[in-house]
Amino acid sequence: MQTDLLDRVRKLLAKAEDDGCTPEEAEALTAKAAELMARYGIDRALLGALRPETDRPADRVFDLDNPWAAVKANLLAGLATALRCQCILLTRRAPGSRVHVFGYLSDLERADILFTSLLVQMARALALQPIPARGGAKAWRRSWMLGFSSAVVARVRAAEEAAVAAASASSGPADSGPSAALVLADRAVTVRRQAEQAYPRTRKTRVTYTGNGYADGYREGQKADIGGAKIRSRSAGALAR
Repeated sequence: MQTDLLDRVRKLLAKAEDDGCTPEEAEALTAKAAELMARYGIDRALLGALRPETDRPADRVFDLDNPWAAVKANLLAGLATALRCQCILLTRRAPGSRVHVFGYLSDLERADILFTSLLVQMARALALQPIPARGGAKAWRRSWMLGFSSAVVARVRAAEEAAVAAASASSGPADSGPSAALVLADRAVTVRRQAEQAYPRTRKTRVTYTGNGYADGYREGQKADIGGAKIRSRSAGALAR
């Protein structure tokens, strides 16, 4: 059942990325795909509460190469956090960024799927943007991508919150097992402890920008498909500009 749900998400994304898909059709596909992805996360969490062997805490290190490694790390951290993971930005000797992500297996899977797809979408959309003649092109591109990232992360977070609310509303006194809210709260504590044990001392970081493309990027991010699909063959050189 859960595999079928994720397959539906991938099919919706494939349709939304088709060149013959109109903006209106893509927007409708995006909304449905985001809803299904969030529902999948709730279903896996509830099943994991009853059968812990189906969804265990795990972690993964993402090595992000240049160009735009810091922007990629910002997108990954935002998506993973929205999907109830914990992220630690690590120092790296080689050029690029390294992010250690902690979470349950199903949430790490969802974060990976979304991140890989959105890297491609962001690169494709950026390539179509007219670069302003005045000002620094590099700073404009960076601010545009940060705006794009902020928009898609906000949409993913909203979809997750709606799925939790729907799951809580549909459960009744006769339902067996803990509520979705309680399950997710317990999982959050587990993931936070996992990250704290690995990195007892951390500090928060902020991402800043100087270009004026943020608003344009944010608007484009509101149109991106957040259903998710693994497109690994195109991700490596997606942001070469």
